[in-house]
Amino acid sequence: MIIYHGSYIEVPNPDITHSRAEVDFGRGFYTTPLRGQAADWCNKFKLRKMNGVISRYLFDEAAYSKCKTLKFDTYSEEWLDFVLNCRTGKDSTDYDIVIGGVANDKVFNTVELYFDNLIDKSEALKRLRYEKPNLQICFRNQNVIDKYLKFDGSELV
Repeated sequence: MIIYHGSYIEVPNPDITHSRAEVDFGRGFYTTPLRGQAADWCNKFKLRKMNGVISRYLFDEAAYSKCKTLKFDTYSEEWLDFVLNCRTGKDSTDYDIVIGGVANDKVFNTVELYFDNLIDKSEALKRLRYEKPNLQICFRNQNVIDKYLKFDGSELV
């Protein structure tokens, strides 16, 4: 499977030590099988007059069965709780790979309203029900990255 990472630099050797901790699925290396989504991730750097670079990887999907993997098929109560725990530094799980929807701008607004207790969980889930999830694959274990991802080039966008 081909997956992508959007950044301001080429990332031939991904590592989780340079990642932020309190994001959607916690500290990890974030990728997507959707090239357009990786290009969108580059836009925040381009707005700051930086390069937009999409790095491409070959991913051995055998990792899904050999590693501890959590997959969210939809924006759900479980997804919302997991993101809340990760974004507040309260995640204590040991998943190697987490797959699920991205908290893009529209989704992020709903999540923030929920986090700030301005709407309750049922209202948040009602709003999220109409959003089509993008897809992110977060690698949270460096050994998994080293074993199952192979850099396959990059391009400026």
